[in-house]
Amino acid sequence: MPITAHEIETLLRESFPDAQITVQGDDGAHYAAEVIDASFKGQNRVQQQRAVYAALKGKMDGNNGELHALALTTKAPD
Repeated sequence: MPITAHEIETLLRESFPDAQITVQGDDGAHYAAEVIDASFKGQNRVQQQRAVYAALKGKMDGNNGELHALALTTKAPD
């Protein structure tokens, strides 16, 4: 079953309730997301992206994942 941008945002909000989150895309499999959160301060990009992927709770895991591709931008607020 395809996943929606709203569902992705909801999953991300559970882990990053105070973040600025933007999710774009509407084909059910390919999305772009930007997550700006204070918890990323002092983390490198890999650490930030791992935290986001963990928040997606397996939705991108392997060939059976609901989410095929996610272009991800993460950063701490300025």
